[in-house]
Order: sequence, then structure tokens, then C-alpha cells
Amino acid sequence: MAITQHARAGKTLAALSLAACCALAPAACGAPPAAPSGAPSVAGAPSAPEGSAGGSAAGSPTGSPAAAAPAGLPGMPAPLDPGDLYAADRPGLLSPVVQSFPSRVYVPNTESDTVSVIDPATYQVVETLHVGRQPQHVVPSWDLRTLWVNNDLGNSLTPIDPATGAAGRPVDVHDPYNLYFTPDGKYAVVMASKDRQLVFRDAHTMAVVKSVPVDCAGVNHADFSPDGRYFVVSCEFSGDLLKVDTASMTVLAEQKLPMDGAMPQDVKIAPDGRTWYIADMMANGLWVLNGDTFATPTLLPTGKGAHGLYVSRDSKKMYVSNRGEGSISLLDFATGTADVKWRIPGGGSPDMGGVSADGKVLWLSGRYNAEVYALSTDDGHLLARIPVGSGPHGLCVYPQPGRYSLGHTGVFR
Repeated sequence: MAITQHARAGKTLAALSLAACCALAPAACGAPPAAPSGAPSVAGAPSAPEGSAGGSAAGSPTGSPAAAAPAGLPGMPAPLDPGDLYAADRPGLLSPVVQSFPSRVYVPNTESDTVSVIDPATYQVVETLHVGRQPQHVVPSWDLRTLWVNNDLGNSLTPIDPATGAAGRPVDVHDPYNLYFTPDGKYAVVMASKDRQLVFRDAHTMAVVKSVPVDCAGVNHADFSPDGRYFVVSCEFSGDLLKVDTASMTVLAEQKLPMDGAMPQDVKIAPDGRTWYIADMMANGLWVLNGDTFATPTLLPTGKGAHGLYVSRDSKKMYVSNRGEGSISLLDFATGTADVKWRIPGGGSPDMGGVSADGKVLWLSGRYNAEVYALSTDDGHLLARIPVGSGPHGLCVYPQPGRYSLGHTGVFR
């Protein structure tokens, strides 16, 4: 929510995975369309990341045979393991695309109009980038080659080259509160919160393909079904959820959450692909939803101001940032309970972030404290509290494991 209103993969695995991807989803492995002269970021083109994989046993981190998956969105890379949507996110499974990128934490400061760049090895800010007005999130492109800074009130996206850390020429995009990518890599989906629209854009040029008006207020976060054929969107200001068809770019269903004053935030699907979790900062917990039936969800309490959701590298837990009380709850996917809670010493306002590539550190922005928190995922103890600009929000840890990005601060498959 705006203050004024988220070890190298083995060469053999990469080669086998890419071959499987091209066999099962040729469109995902094709070269991107040629960029027009002067295109601002060829790096954002929807070419398949090296190491994209199909669902073969060779592509599975565990080496176990994968069950046949239902047909997915055409052009979408097949899952490594249909039983675990995050199987490609294990420690060490860095795509060859990102292996040479320096490890950094990119922090958009909404009130300073800057991005603080942190070296996670030293916990120090090593650079401050000046971007457009009110940057909300730093979002990895589908092909992993570009980071897009969402300058919401500046009506632009600033590309960052994660290989060099250099910011490029801003691209005109109206009301980019948040940004996602369809699983086939064809389209960017702009969450145009104030405009009350979902705007599908060419993932390469950012040209508008289709604008979809919505009846709810404050579209902000989303996640995709296992087959990529639909996604669920939260509407924070009206307390609604949307179910959207990816291919037709149409709203299939809408429902109001069963609580007056609900304010849904981050959305994340469970590793098994059957259960969806939606953080709600006014309900102080997670709405638990069946995305296929889209029936009325139930509430799982976590803590005051539940906001961001991040899956652990072993797919066993999900970290829930409770912004209103300075704590992080741990959801156990196996039991569906959230009985463990870590508290930040001295309090704070943990908001959006991500998990380090090795899975050992949880990074979160301190939205109302002009700081960033680094916490050990072993026991939640605070490793560092780093001063940054004013209003830090959608922090991005980069690079991370995964074959491609679905957007936000780093949702990888």
C-alpha cells in the first residue's frame, strides 16, 4: 500500500532443462521480436531464460520422476515438479542468465524518489539511484535480465541492468503501482491502482495490448495458477479479489472478502498449487482460498498488519511480514498453521522483500522507519538494520534462483 494511499545450477541440469523446455514449449524458447530503434531495454524482452525446463525427471532437483502435468498456458515452460511450484527456487539453482550478476538488494524509497542499493555481504548501502516519483516496487523481468522500478506517480518504469547496476532511460507507463508477467513471457501486467485497470503490455516494448477496467479499488498484488491459465488479484481499497483469465485477458469472477474494512495485500499460491494465501493488513492474517472454485475464503490469523508473503527455499514455510507489530509469522505449509513468530528487536514496520539466494537471510523493508531488516532464517534473529531513504517499500533481492520471473519483488518458477 502506498504511503500516500513487494550457487550456480549445474551445467548438465541447465542443458537438460533447456532441451526439455524447447521440446515441450517451443514458443517459450524462441528469440524475442526485434526491438524498435531506440527501444529502452532490450533486456526486458520475453526470450526464455537459459536453463528453462520441462517436467522431466532430469530437470527435478530431487531427481524423482514428475507426474504428468495438465496442459498449461501455451508457451509457458512446464514445471520442474508438478507437486512443488517452487522446485526451481532451491539454493544454488541460479539460471545461467544471472550467475554473473553481483548480489544486491534494491530498495525503492517512495518518499525519496530513490533506490538504495545494498551489498548483502557488508550490509552497507553502496549506491543511491535517482528514479521517478514515488517508486513502489523493483520487479525482475520475465527473462531475468532487467529490473524494473515502478515509478507510480512518475508514470514511468526505470530499467536497471543488474549486471552493472546502471539505470537506463525511463519508459512511459501510466500508473505502474505494481508489475507482473504472464507465465508465457508475452505480456507485462501493470497493476494500475488509481486508474482501476489491469493493463496488459508487450513485455518487450511495454506498448499497451489491452486495458481491462475493474470494478474494485486498488488492484495491487497477484499470483498465477499452476497451469498459468488464470491469476488472482487483490484489491486493497475495496476489499475484493479478482480471478482473471490470462489468455483472454478478462475478469472471470469477483468477490468481496467476508469482513468489513478488509484490505488485502500480497498474494501467494502454496507449493502444491491447490491453496492460495492473501495477506490482509486489516484482518491481521491470511485469507485461505481455493483458486479453482473461488469460494469464500477463511481467515488464518498471523499478526497485526499482515502484508508480505515469501516462500522458503525448501518450500516448507512461508514468511509473513506483520507490518503493524514488527513481527514475522512462519506458516507451515504441511499443517496450515502459523504458530511460530519472530519479533524484530525494538519493533519496526516490516513490509515487502525477499529471501537471499542461499535461503539463509530474509530481507524486508521497514516502511515507516526508513530502514531495511536482514533476519536469519534459522531462528529469526536480526542480522542487520540498515538506514535507507524515506518510505522503503517493494524491496528486491537479486539475483535469486528460478527459471523465469512472474514479477512483483521476485516470484520465480
